[in-house]
Amino acid sequence: MAKILIIEPFYGGSHKQLLDTFLEQFHPAEYDLFTLTAKKWHWRSRIGALYFSETIPRDHHFRALFTSSVLNLAELIGLRPDLAQCRKIVYFHENQLNYPVREIKERDCQYGLNQIMTCLSADQIVFNSRYNMTSFLDNIKSFLNIAPDLKLKNLREKLEPRCEVLYFPIPFHMIPKRIFTKNDKPLHLIWPHRWEHDKNPQFLVNTLLELNKRQVDFRVSILGERTQSIPECFENIGELLKEKLVNFGYLGKDEYYRALLDGDVVISTAGHEFYGVAMLEAAYCGCLPVAPNKLVYPEIYPDTSLYNTSNQLIKMLYNWCKNRPLFERDRAIFYENFNFDKYSSVQLVPKFISMIKAHIASSAVSNGV
Repeated sequence: MAKILIIEPFYGGSHKQLLDTFLEQFHPAEYDLFTLTAKKWHWRSRIGALYFSETIPRDHHFRALFTSSVLNLAELIGLRPDLAQCRKIVYFHENQLNYPVREIKERDCQYGLNQIMTCLSADQIVFNSRYNMTSFLDNIKSFLNIAPDLKLKNLREKLEPRCEVLYFPIPFHMIPKRIFTKNDKPLHLIWPHRWEHDKNPQFLVNTLLELNKRQVDFRVSILGERTQSIPECFENIGELLKEKLVNFGYLGKDEYYRALLDGDVVISTAGHEFYGVAMLEAAYCGCLPVAPNKLVYPEIYPDTSLYNTSNQLIKMLYNWCKNRPLFERDRAIFYENFNFDKYSSVQLVPKFISMIKAHIASSAVSNGV
């Protein structure tokens, strides 16, 4: 029987990509995988523990449990105390203590509280970036101060020793890599993000329209997953940019990589980012990354790829659009110095495997197996 229990209440996007990447290295008999589809995130978080408590078999030999922070682990263990004996590992793709909302009154504090309770129930807490870990730990106290008449102390001190960073493994070896050749085409800008407010599409539109106003030639692909409704700022973007807009909307895998291989600059305008798989994939495909000087980006990219203000971003792009040789020089410098290895699945997947399997081995030894 399987000794590893994998639970993912939101089996889609980067959550699915992570599991698919490292589970390829396990024999199917070693683990049991329980998932819910990546729909209605809030309901997955609310009811996932109850659902899995009913679907995970009670006759099992599980010794390690791996899940994402979408699951309320405290609830699951309360409902299924037989799983408490497992070494419980929680992976944070994002954290709700530092998640932006349009207005403070929109925040549902329960999701952040769920994550704190999950951490208290876990043996090992793993984050996809140092920024994700520090922003979570740094906000525990202020987040809990929301409670009107309770002051909880020392939770950070309890949790911090269990925390570590293990970057999200990207299978670069499965992604096409560009061979750079001389190019005098207009600069091709790529924006490969979810069409949601936390990715700040309005900032992108303002930047593109300002470049257009300054009469520089460029092309742009606005990619990524769209939500049920198109952001208002995108509604007339085709009419405003005309032939400059070459791709608009979600592309299939092959088309997506073709767009990246044709791109020159990949832009983030995010107000929230804990890692940024799409940015790293685009950079691997030859797009020079440009991102805000905040969030996770200073942890990953050099200062030359970061901007502090909208004016800095516009100036950077304007200069490159006007002077292709300048852009090619700056791009060459980036690739001479940037190391993709520490984000590569080749380097990282063995660490995930040893993290999970080590506890199975130690459990077997302690039980005299």
